[in-house]
Amino acid sequence: MNNRNLPAEEDDLYSGYNDFNPLFDCKELENDVGFQEAVRSSQGRKPLMQPIIGHLPDITTGGRPLSSSSGSRTPMLPISRPVTGAVQQSSVARPMSAISAAGYSSSPTRSLAFDPLGQSRGPAPPLEERKDDASEEKIKMLEKKVNDLTTESCMAQSVGNSQLALEKAKEAERKERALVRQREQSDSAEQTNIDLIYAKNYPKAIKFYRMALDHISDDYKEIRIKIMQNIGTVFVLLGQYSDAITSFEHIMSESPNIRTGYNLILCYYASRDGDGMKIAFQKLLSVPLGIDDEDKYISVNDDIKSNMLIEAIKDDKLHQMERELKARAEKYVMTAAKLIAPAIESSFAAGFDWCVDLVKSSQYVELANDLQLKKAMTFFRQMHFDQAMKILKEVAKQDSRVKSAASNNLCSLYILEKDYEQADRYADLAMNADRYNPGAFVCKGNTEFVKQDYVKAAEFFKEALRNDSSCTEALRNLGLTYKKLSRLEDALDCFLKLHAILRDSAEVMYQLADTYELLEDPQQAVEWLMQVISVVPNDPKALAKLGDLHDLDGDKSQALHYYCESFRLFPCNMEVIEWLAAYYVQTQLYEKAIQYFERAILVQPSEVRWQLLVASCYRRSGNNQKALETYKEIHRRFPEDAQCLRFLVRISQDLGLKEVQDYTSKLSKVEKMKELREQRAKAAREGSRSRRADSTDSTDSSNSKAERPGAQVMSLPVSGEPYESSSSPKELDASYVDPLGPPADTPRTGARKRADDDVFAGEDVGDQLLPE
Repeated sequence: MNNRNLPAEEDDLYSGYNDFNPLFDCKELENDVGFQEAVRSSQGRKPLMQPIIGHLPDITTGGRPLSSSSGSRTPMLPISRPVTGAVQQSSVARPMSAISAAGYSSSPTRSLAFDPLGQSRGPAPPLEERKDDASEEKIKMLEKKVNDLTTESCMAQSVGNSQLALEKAKEAERKERALVRQREQSDSAEQTNIDLIYAKNYPKAIKFYRMALDHISDDYKEIRIKIMQNIGTVFVLLGQYSDAITSFEHIMSESPNIRTGYNLILCYYASRDGDGMKIAFQKLLSVPLGIDDEDKYISVNDDIKSNMLIEAIKDDKLHQMERELKARAEKYVMTAAKLIAPAIESSFAAGFDWCVDLVKSSQYVELANDLQLKKAMTFFRQMHFDQAMKILKEVAKQDSRVKSAASNNLCSLYILEKDYEQADRYADLAMNADRYNPGAFVCKGNTEFVKQDYVKAAEFFKEALRNDSSCTEALRNLGLTYKKLSRLEDALDCFLKLHAILRDSAEVMYQLADTYELLEDPQQAVEWLMQVISVVPNDPKALAKLGDLHDLDGDKSQALHYYCESFRLFPCNMEVIEWLAAYYVQTQLYEKAIQYFERAILVQPSEVRWQLLVASCYRRSGNNQKALETYKEIHRRFPEDAQCLRFLVRISQDLGLKEVQDYTSKLSKVEKMKELREQRAKAAREGSRSRRADSTDSTDSSNSKAERPGAQVMSLPVSGEPYESSSSPKELDASYVDPLGPPADTPRTGARKRADDDVFAGEDVGDQLLPE
């Protein structure tokens, strides 16, 4: 809007109205030489009397010329009518063109009856019908449609239906563009309808508004104010905020109103004028509402008649209008304060404090706490929790209409901080401040929910629904509580009611799907999940859930489709990665499985399992060299992993490598270290048990002393040799278990069976089994 400006200089308001075509100037025709010459020419002069040469029918003589005693008669024509076919001083007859006889004929074959209307010639031919597809007809129809839409838009705006007015205006604009294209196609672009252009021509609108002001006297003050409001609004649409400010300032000085004061603040805000915003906000607060005190609707005595009168006017049209006016004024004040607070001072907090102090000293003193609450919520959105809690605590201490709301917010903040004791305290405070506030009971139910007292939580949620049956938070939390209590049918009923209120909520649909899955109805679960992805098609969790349900149903192809879509949107879900890798291992597509195992390595780089699976895939696919390199890399990163060393020993033996002994010795050391760690852990566990036994059986000390040397006998040599281990040397266990499981049996095509394995050996094969 800042780029839309009128020219610097405006034209005269009444310019153009005295302009006319000089061809229509007939006052100077007497002095026009060319015109006078044409008049004096033979074409311009007319004879006073001319005889008509020709035959006129005679109604008595059958076509003979009229005669008299003195000769033939010649009718005389008036001087002002030109006669075609007349001659001067000549007896040569000229044919009469464009003049037909008055119903008579000289021909003997025609009837002599008097027929001036030509009725004897039969009925006239029918009129030619106009074609509906004519371009001019289309243009007229489009013009009518544009006018009708413009009128409907204005009527909708007058009754307060701004959305319908906007839709009608947009439709009128589209029709007008179609009208312009139609005129260009029919080569009649110069015949533009001016009235339609004025429906979007803001400069012309300002010009006509000012002309209207010139014609309206000062006695009609209300009409002049409305015209000034329209002028200011048009200037706003044009982006000329300084001119709009001039119009709105004039209105606020003559007849201030809430709407104009709010528009004035918006214009100053668009102009980045901080001082102007402050002054305009002060003017907005000082606008008188003209509403009487609410005390007149409160009965002060036991007079039956007065009480009946109060009850009658408590909800009449006038009181409803007053409430609407007050609510609209409070909305303007709140919105203006939130808008200008960050712009009038160096910080948002300072600007909001200035607005709050000004509101406290105005007729909107009740809005001061509302503004404080808005300030706290702004700090909350800016992640300044300490400042938000400080403001909320101050508001919660005051006896105001927002005390319950402030306590609710404090309860929610303490729940997020896991301070459930403080959360429970402020939940009680919110309920005591307003027993009809459903949010207070929701907060109290949440405190019981986090303490896992689900029965009490359900009671508080139901109490919130009794206060407000459309409280979606209470209904949702009650459904979740019923799921915790395993009351799945009740939970399903809650979520179905919630879905009737929130038709497009993907979260509600997902809860319905999850509840149906718990009820062991996978078909219904799949249907609700399909509705979820119709609303949010890029939800990886819902897609993974669909894949899981199809996998349980045995439909591997659909499960693969949904798991792949989930992986495409969120490639870090380990459950999805593991399922896809396992699927491709089962189908022996090891190259595809390796891609998903490598993705798992990126997600969990310290987990050796995924790297071993990659090496196993290489070995299964027959690429032993790549498998060996992968095992070596795993051993370099995890030198104490016994499973990797077992694989290295086995694959080195298969490939006949010299490093077999090296890997075997490393595996032996790792096994011994593992055994020692296990012995130490076992000894530590036994020591802890023995200490507990000593503390309970301290009386039998002599027996325990006798038994202590015996505990060392197992470590002493049994034979006469200096030292002998109590156990024989343990054989190295180089066996391994493939993490992918045993390889799948594949049919050996082309392999010849031995005679002993022939299932038909020793049996007589009849001719009926041989091919024909």
